[in-house]
Amino acid sequence: MQVLGDGNNVIHLYDRECSLQRRRQKVVEEAPSQALSNEMREKLCKSALGLAKLVNYKGAGTLEFLYDEERGGFYFLEMNTRIQVEHAITEMITGVDLVREMLRIADGEPLRFKQEAIKIKGHSIEIRINAEDPSNNFFPSPGKISEVFYPTGAGIRIDSMLFNGRVIPPFYDSLVAKLIIYDESRAMAISRMNRALRQVRIEGIKTTLPLFKDLFKDVDVASGNYHINFLESWMAKQNNKGE
Repeated sequence: MQVLGDGNNVIHLYDRECSLQRRRQKVVEEAPSQALSNEMREKLCKSALGLAKLVNYKGAGTLEFLYDEERGGFYFLEMNTRIQVEHAITEMITGVDLVREMLRIADGEPLRFKQEAIKIKGHSIEIRINAEDPSNNFFPSPGKISEVFYPTGAGIRIDSMLFNGRVIPPFYDSLVAKLIIYDESRAMAISRMNRALRQVRIEGIKTTLPLFKDLFKDVDVASGNYHINFLESWMAKQNNKGE
């Protein structure tokens, strides 16, 4: 649950779904969550706001929860008191530039949005493209970029520092690009993601792009039928098929 606070007032910017994880690290994020009913979303928003207001929160922050679909309950995990990698999908569905607002607040300015002005519009999905080889147990793949091509057009956003000739060193986080897709509905966003994945090229190093090309063709992913252990089970099945 994304929040913004200025030390006196706090608003929420709804939810993000981050259950597609590998080794408890997020791989795919989407907003809003396909798992929540409107009633459950309201309860989570109320809980996140209550916690942030309790500490007079100032800045951008994310409160993370585990949702138990079988019992219909949710459990607070932690609060990340910073901007997160997946902030872009919240920006896409709300139209609020979170980085800009975070900087304004840090400069001493008050919140300029009222809660009633924040609405969910459409659906957004983000993939984290890492310099790793998914066919070799995600072994790191540093090296020199020989070619980069990103798809363009409405509903496609790229956050990246890649360019032809860029050298990816082995010393830092393996994230090299984020591909963010937006469309009117989740089904349309997945369709646009599949088209973008057919077009994007990063040559010279191994990346996790092949993983995503297969993942978004999966029936359970397309229907939103997944959980925090889904991705690792899915990858194990894919490996067994290959053998």
